[in-house]
Amino acid sequence: QDADKKVAGGGVTVKGWTGRVDSGNRQNLTINDSKLAPEGAGFRIMTGAAGLYWNPANTGKGDYSVKATFDEPKQAYNHPHPYGVFIGGKGLDTDAPQALYCAAYRNGNYIVRGFSGGKPFAIVQKPAPNDAVARGAADAPVKQEVALRVAGDKVECVVNGTAVWSGTKADVTGAGKLDSTDGIAGIRVSHNSDAIVSGFAVGK
Repeated sequence: QDADKKVAGGGVTVKGWTGRVDSGNRQNLTINDSKLAPEGAGFRIMTGAAGLYWNPANTGKGDYSVKATFDEPKQAYNHPHPYGVFIGGKGLDTDAPQALYCAAYRNGNYIVRGFSGGKPFAIVQKPAPNDAVARGAADAPVKQEVALRVAGDKVECVVNGTAVWSGTKADVTGAGKLDSTDGIAGIRVSHNSDAIVSGFAVGK
């Protein structure tokens, strides 16, 4: 795995937002070695270590969804890295966060993973292909709209309008997973990434 690269001029400068990189990253980087800054109608995210980004005002309970569009101008490293959104966030500013995230890669794959008490767990561990996920050459721009949706007992990972994974609350909650799908919703981005984020929204 490639080493995490520090981002110059890092830190979170989007009003109301904060972030935390994954504990135990090998280069011991902090959130100040990544960058979340306003750009256009959205913001630009450039990461050193992988991390979670959120505004604590963005919470979901019961039936809700979270979505965001990621414009990646070109591949930031020598292989694709995933961008996505998360739900069920709790303890995000501690060493024991909880969250479930869905993320897409520019090579047509997606993953569904999470954290429980700070420990990673996987629903779709190995990157899986789906025709709904946009593909692009390393030097070409790629746009993905990624969403997580909770409706009744159903939980769905939706990429570009298509449910690429669908399960039940029992699939994502319980020992070693979420305690509930309720919680803060936000953005999950892998390490060594660079994209424009727009249209972030939490709603029904």
